[in-house]
Amino acid sequence: MKQLSTAHLLGIKHLKKEDINLIFETADHFKEVINRPIKKVPSLRDITIANLFFENSTRTKLSFELAEKRLSADIINFSASQSSVKKGETLIDTVNNILSMKVDIVVMRHPNVGASMFLSKHVDAKIINAGDGAHEHPTQALLDSYSIKEKLGTVKGKKIVIIGDILHSRVALSNIFALQLQGAKVKVCGPTTLIPKYISSLGVEVETNLKKALAWCDVANVLRVQHERMDLNYFPSIREYTQLFGINKEVLDSLGKKIVIMHPGPINRGVEITSDVADSNQSIILNQVENGVAIRMAVIYLLAQQIKK
Repeated sequence: MKQLSTAHLLGIKHLKKEDINLIFETADHFKEVINRPIKKVPSLRDITIANLFFENSTRTKLSFELAEKRLSADIINFSASQSSVKKGETLIDTVNNILSMKVDIVVMRHPNVGASMFLSKHVDAKIINAGDGAHEHPTQALLDSYSIKEKLGTVKGKKIVIIGDILHSRVALSNIFALQLQGAKVKVCGPTTLIPKYISSLGVEVETNLKKALAWCDVANVLRVQHERMDLNYFPSIREYTQLFGINKEVLDSLGKKIVIMHPGPINRGVEITSDVADSNQSIILNQVENGVAIRMAVIYLLAQQIKK
């Protein structure tokens, strides 16, 4: 049986193209499983997974939990807001306490960049990065690419524009790595204050005009403005942001071609995207949610195959 070339999923930049192909093939199988009347498989009955969320998350956390349940794994859920972390316990203490419960896989979201990498060096468990600061969010990028492939048949050669708050987004960086690895062309679009300086070093073009960006692309992946990560004002007002970078039906209809609309969620409806666009037949936002469970099942299953029981 084929295996991943890496012992953990810390970021897309640690994966090879063959790894992505293997994850997608495995996800195809699990997608068929989750559309059956009985949606469970007994694959991971002897595996214990700890979900450590040091930052709020609804969709990613639920998606991972559902994936784990569909695989019949035992689950420990840990939320930092209700834990001893509030009392000053360190990351390593928290994890060691959880590992003493004989945990095989740790899914972790943490506000600090590199937290999952740090963990992988200090604990004897498989680590899946569910988002570290504004750095990477590998399973989101995998499900985004998988959704593009499902809709357009391939990712190779497609033109994808990532629109919005690139600076504070872990989704953007992981997406850039994943899309380029599969041979797609990538541009970013947003206010210059929300585009990181290093972006051109990744071989990504910057387009500050939304209409030009949309006229160029096959797929627009729209990101929300992450106010919770901002310590200063990056643009004058939400109203101005929406006027310059918000996507509405009028903008889409003016293109003269059909493009695919994506969004990792949660959506600020009426800010970066209007409801009539989010809910239109050009949007694959709900497909992304469904594919998220299949992709996370695939990643967990493939890493679990490396565990010697």
